Amino acid sequence: MLVSAFASLERVFHERGRLAICSALVAEDAGLSFRQLQSACGLTDGNLNRHLHALAELGIIEMSRKTGQGRPQTIVTITETGRDRFLAYIDALEEIVRRVQAAADGEPNARPARLLPE
Repeated sequence: MLVSAFASLERVFHERGRLAICSALVAEDAGLSFRQLQSACGLTDGNLNRHLHALAELGIIEMSRKTGQGRPQTIVTITETGRDRFLAYIDALEEIVRRVQAAADGEPNARPARLLPE
């Protein structure tokens, strides 16, 4: 049911910066450095930092410091729980898109009135 798809959309992932961050991290088991994420997401230092701290507070990502050659780096990884929650969010979005496309294509059981949550 589409209403349940809307209900399973977590607000934390709706913001485009957080969507970009989680999209980049879900494909990288070893995580990404702050600079790699910044490049992948097109965010400023301040915006990326703000989003990372919000995601970390919710247990979606973890940040660690890597030292060694050169300057220390902040490495960001998505947690197992964060991965599960993000993929559930993507599944819900895919269901909504599928239903909207069905309504746009004129399928009789996918009337636009049934697309909106109550």
